[in-house]
Amino acid sequence: MKRREFVALSALPVLERALGAGRAEAQSSVAAAGGGMFVCMHEATSADHDFRTAMEGYARAGVRAVEVDLVKVREFVGAGSPEKARRFLSDLGLKPVSSSNQLFLDEPGERRAQAIEDLKWKVELDQAIGCDRLVTPSAASERHTVADYPRVIDNLLEAAEIAKPHGVTLMLEHTRVSTLVGTLRTALGVVRKANHPNLRVMLDTFHFWSGMSKLEDLELLRDGELHHLHFEDVPAEPPVEVFEQRHRVFPGEGIAPLAQIVATLKRKGYKGPASLEMFDPAVRAMSPHDVAVKARKTIEPLIA
Repeated sequence: MKRREFVALSALPVLERALGAGRAEAQSSVAAAGGGMFVCMHEATSADHDFRTAMEGYARAGVRAVEVDLVKVREFVGAGSPEKARRFLSDLGLKPVSSSNQLFLDEPGERRAQAIEDLKWKVELDQAIGCDRLVTPSAASERHTVADYPRVIDNLLEAAEIAKPHGVTLMLEHTRVSTLVGTLRTALGVVRKANHPNLRVMLDTFHFWSGMSKLEDLELLRDGELHHLHFEDVPAEPPVEVFEQRHRVFPGEGIAPLAQIVATLKRKGYKGPASLEMFDPAVRAMSPHDVAVKARKTIEPLIA
């Protein structure tokens, strides 16, 4: 790291100390700097770049926590051992605090069989690189009834049992478009009924604020129950009825009450990543270093 970049981080002494530390030390240090929450980069935000370029850019920007794309990790490893990726991240001072992702685990149907097979190699790779969490969004699009939910719970239990021997926790993410798990209330209900140690709830502020959930729903969270956070803003335009994932904006550039959300999550005992996940083609084309610098600039004031 160049001296001028190091000096720019002087307001965050805990982050400075983490620069040369191992992954576990870096994670705890960054958490302390943000009152329990810390900036994380979701690799989807740099989808136009390969694994090496993205990770090196994030590290150079002073980010210590990453949410890796397991497909890109596997491409980076190639025919070699996953130890290559583990060592690479460690050398950069990066901690893989989460990984992305596995769809179609909750919904019955033809796609689920392949999803289960993909889940098997993903949790193995997670374990090999030292990552203990995998995002499992609900992407159901078929029409469902209340009678389908016992099957949903059974499906998630089966998936959690696959993840358990690898020490990986699956994190159910409600999405604004899902016809099965589209709200925080439903996600909490499903996970609580499943009652499996390797199945937890996470939150994406974009889906939360642009979907059917309500701000008061955050009060349903029990202390320490939230396991992970994707942190983006919701734009004022276009209208919510027609906007898409690509319309996400950086925290503070939209209309979501992020400061209030953060305050509630902290009160509910959340201590973990605020992970930036963007789909805007223009953002994905940015250099990983530049987008990580902007992530810190926009997220850190909100979680401090």
